[in-house]
Amino acid sequence: MRKKKRQATKQMTAVQLLAVGFLVLILLGGGLLTLPFFSNSGTFTPFIDAVFTATSAVCVTGLTTLNTVEHWNEFGQFLILLLIEIGGLGFMMMPIIFFTLAKKKISLSTRIVLREALNLDEMSGVMNLMIYILKLAGAIQLIGSVALSFVFIPKFGWLKGIWYSVFHSISSFCNAGFDLLGDSLAGYQSNVYVIMVVSALIISGGLGFLVWRDLLNYKKNRRFSLHTQITLIVTVTLLIGGTLVFFFTEQNARLLAPDASYIERFVNTFFMSVTPRTAGYFSIDYAQMSHAGLIMTMFLMYIGGTSGSTAGGLKTTTFGVLVIQMYSMFKGRTRAEFRERTIRSTAVIRALTLFFLTLTLCVVTIMILSITETIPETSGIEYIAFEVFSAFGTVGLTMGLTPELSFVGKIIIISLMYIGRVGVLTVVFSLITKAQRQEAKYKYPEESVMIG
Repeated sequence: MRKKKRQATKQMTAVQLLAVGFLVLILLGGGLLTLPFFSNSGTFTPFIDAVFTATSAVCVTGLTTLNTVEHWNEFGQFLILLLIEIGGLGFMMMPIIFFTLAKKKISLSTRIVLREALNLDEMSGVMNLMIYILKLAGAIQLIGSVALSFVFIPKFGWLKGIWYSVFHSISSFCNAGFDLLGDSLAGYQSNVYVIMVVSALIISGGLGFLVWRDLLNYKKNRRFSLHTQITLIVTVTLLIGGTLVFFFTEQNARLLAPDASYIERFVNTFFMSVTPRTAGYFSIDYAQMSHAGLIMTMFLMYIGGTSGSTAGGLKTTTFGVLVIQMYSMFKGRTRAEFRERTIRSTAVIRALTLFFLTLTLCVVTIMILSITETIPETSGIEYIAFEVFSAFGTVGLTMGLTPELSFVGKIIIISLMYIGRVGVLTVVFSLITKAQRQEAKYKYPEESVMIG
């Protein structure tokens, strides 16, 4: 019994340390960004805007109250990129790099935090997996940088072209959505190559590192884990389903140039399905999108990417588990069964709890912002709802609310971006830990409740 209590305490400490680590990183980054050294004007940046930018970078969101290329100089942009990389891969990458270079052993407490950061059930092989993640992420981002350099170097020159290629490759892979182009990818609507390269980077970062390990080791293992199977099925379904919905609801008539070719229309429609998966880049004006398209976009933003990836949101695996449980109930089964496997009841309960908490959080936030913020006469509640789902899913898309946020609104969106990245995970693990403690001691008598 004492051993179990110690393990529970360590787990809670690890989860709390993970959340505090992100908070410290945000405050440190925000504090530095306030300095005149990082701004183009050479003046101090308001603390609230600096913290907002740091939160958006660390939580790989992309929502900004200040234009990245206009307000921040090269040093400020580099600091933002550093925060994106650390936030995207997890702040625990820094001690891993230090201990690896110093050839020192990592303590047990650090391994526990790494397990929580990667959302793993076991501690064995955590260090090897983390090193594998760093190598894989570096390789993909390098390939992305080289691919983008074929476009950016001829346009901006060698030095600026290489910097733009590296910045947008890292931002895309980490699903951050920060750009140095001023209008995201709106100016590259007709450049199918750039849109597809960025799409590939976004999908790569949003798949999750465990999925990538399964994919790369398939020839050796000849099988995929259940986690990978659910991830791939849900991801492909959402990408195809989203593309089809946008193709029929938008038809790109108002969103693209009238002379756009069929392939350009298709690629941009596909990109509309890719970027809400917590990426934040845009090639079209979302203020011109139909209501049906906006609802589909909010749905994709809410689901987000995969657990253990650079993405945010409810997560594809969580959504997949909920669908599997619902399908099993339709077949008259109480257990969630898929591909001759039974998903653990604790995972199903965790998915249901996460779904309820996140949806309640988004609804309450929409209600609060509808009071604190001003909605334009030409828009409705979707103007605020879109921003809320974007912040929670760490996406970065906006219909124009972010630059107009009040002080209270900025605080709320900052909190939502932070919660979307680490807070909900902390709450869920706290609840599950307490529930396990209670179940280990006693069980109350059962009684039926009418449902439906």
